Amino acid sequence: MTDDVQETVPVRRAEVRVEREPITDENRDAAMTPPDITEAEYEVILHEEGPVVQTQAIPVEGVRLATEEQTGGETATGEVREEKIKADTPDDGTRKR
Repeated sequence: MTDDVQETVPVRRAEVRVEREPITDENRDAAMTPPDITEAEYEVILHEEGPVVQTQAIPVEGVRLATEEQTGGETATGEVREEKIKADTPDDGTRKR
């Protein structure tokens, strides 16, 4: 038996965020002489998680079916017809009772 289930699962992913830093009296000199601009590239790999749904059948229990015969009684109600037949036969003593 299978059931379709819809459930929310937590996933993570990396995102790029640009942080801005205000220029203050303490960092003004460093801001006035920034590092030299080069042709070097900076590459960042972003990762993202995704849910994986998988099922696997693992035997955990066996089931055996057997039959048993049960005897009981039930009460039945109805009409019963009884017929009696009278026969006139000669009794010669050879008949077994």
